[in-house]
This record gives sequence, C-alpha cells and structure tokens, in this order.
Amino acid sequence: MYGAGDVRVENVPDPKIQQPTDAIVRVLRSCVCGSDLWPYASMPAAEHGERMGHEFLGVVEETGSDVSALQAGDLVLAPFVWSDNTCEFCREGLHTSCLHGGLWARDGLDGGQGEAARVPQAQGTLVKLPVGEDSALLTSLLTLSDVFCTGHHCAVTAGVGPRSTVTVVGDGAVGLSAVLAARRLGAERVILMGRHKDRTDLGRDFGATDVVPERGDEGIVRVRELTGGHGTHTVLECVGTLPALHMSIGAVRPGGTISRVGAPQYPEVPLGFPEFMNNITLTGGVAPARAYIEELLPDILEGRIEPGRVFDRTVGLDEVPDGYRAMADREALKVLVKP
Repeated sequence: MYGAGDVRVENVPDPKIQQPTDAIVRVLRSCVCGSDLWPYASMPAAEHGERMGHEFLGVVEETGSDVSALQAGDLVLAPFVWSDNTCEFCREGLHTSCLHGGLWARDGLDGGQGEAARVPQAQGTLVKLPVGEDSALLTSLLTLSDVFCTGHHCAVTAGVGPRSTVTVVGDGAVGLSAVLAARRLGAERVILMGRHKDRTDLGRDFGATDVVPERGDEGIVRVRELTGGHGTHTVLECVGTLPALHMSIGAVRPGGTISRVGAPQYPEVPLGFPEFMNNITLTGGVAPARAYIEELLPDILEGRIEPGRVFDRTVGLDEVPDGYRAMADREALKVLVKP
C-alpha cells in the first residue's frame, strides 16, 4: 500500500530463514481485513509501499533449527500477531503483548497478502491444522487467524453467557462474527444493529434474533423498545467509530458491559457521570487470537459453526487491489485471497 486507495502487486525477494526460530510458510489462503480499510481511506502517499495482510494459513516449506514441533508439509494457521507462546503475557492469554512478538508486515517482515511469509517465533505462533490443503474447511479455519477470534474476544470480554441479552453494533465481518460467537456462548437474545440486508440476513443465520436498521438516537430507542426500556446486558461494538460507541452507550442497560473491538478512530471515550451512576463497564481491545484457537477449532472441524460464510468474494493476488476497492465500496463483505 502506497497511500489511500493505492494498492499495488509487486515482486519482492523470497523469504529466507533468518533466525533459528523462523519458519517459511507458503500461503494458501489470506484475506483483506476491515482494519486494512482505515489506511486504505487515509494513508498519506509514500515513496515506498507497506506490505499488507495479517490473516493467513498455508504450508510449512522450511524451518529453523530451533523449530521442533513443525516440519515441512504441515498445514498451519498464523494468528494475526506472532508470539513465542511462552512469555508471561502469553501464559496469561495476552499474546498481543508478547515480550518477543510483533505484527506482520512491519520492519521488513512479510505480510499475509502474498505468496509466502517468514514467520518469526514459528513454534509459538503457528497452529498445525488436521486437514488437507484441499479441505472445504479452509475458509472457516482462516477466520481463526483474526476475524472470528475477534468477535469471540468481544463476546468473552463482555461476559456473554447463557441468558445474556446482547446488542451487536455493526454488520461487517467482525460484527457478524460477534453474533455467531455470542450465540455459541449461549446468549438468549442477540440484537444486530445493521442496515445492509444481505449482511443482516447472514446475521440472522448466525443467530441474531432481531435486526435494528436504524442508527443514532433512533437505533437506541428501537433497542430499548425491544428490551422493555432497559437495554441489553452487553453491547459488542464492532465498528470503531465514535457514533458506534455512542449507540453502544445508549443501548446498554444499567450494570451492563460494552466491549469494543472495532479499531478505535477516536482519541477520547465519552463516559461521564450518567454512565458512572449506571455502573457501566467499558472493556475490549485487540483480540489475542492465539489464545482462542484451540478452543474454537473443534467447533469448525466438527461442523457446528461455519464462520467462513463471511467471505463473499474470492480474488487472486493480481486482483487484490480491486478486492480492497470492493470492500471499501461495500460491494463485498470480506474478500478471500487465494495466491
């Protein structure tokens, strides 16, 4: 990405083992993330482009001498933050704060939107998948690298459980993943705030019991009408804008919890005395996907959930720029990339 609206496909050097903890992975599936659309809309023009992509799965081609749990030919999933899986923060389930980890496509590291990637801390980062390269489950398994784990993180941090009432703000891929995650955790009622019918129809398939297309104060009023005037126990904010947070605050009931996983595009949080008096909790943050994969994996392998349905367009590498455009123009919900 060279700037707003400027994504190019280029040849770069093949990745090579640089540290004994590295692995080289040939990418089979990647995708465009909603968070990629923020720089796509606003990134200043630059002379040198930034590699993109943080969600991928593929086949191990080579390993460093310290990587003993993986071998060439293994099909693996790469969470969207690489980590050693052994430091004190990883042991607490906070792999996004790993003392020896980092982000894809930074400081010369490969991104996921390419043919191959060098994976640092490969033994701690990569999760071996018990399926073949031609498995029909690959698209759903790919969601465990970020988007479904992000929706799950939103529901978990909000405290969603049996008999919970939930409002999900946003009908993008993360919001729909949050609907699916909330129902998986036993939520009694899930109200989806979204106005794109093709997306909210999928949300109903994922378990939304109600759809509220109104926005702003009208949307808040509608949620409260559906909940006897009280609001819901939890609100899952999956957009990242200030209007979405305002709706979340308006939709949550006294004593309730708002979890935000939409990358925030605002510097301040509008929680004042009324929210203080109503004992409103604000939580959330970036999802430590690596901490959730083993828990969620069996439900995909055994067919209980199908989060890969959020992908509604598939492109090759040469078509990735148009994939960005399609997502930015709301022509596609989430774009799958097959190198």
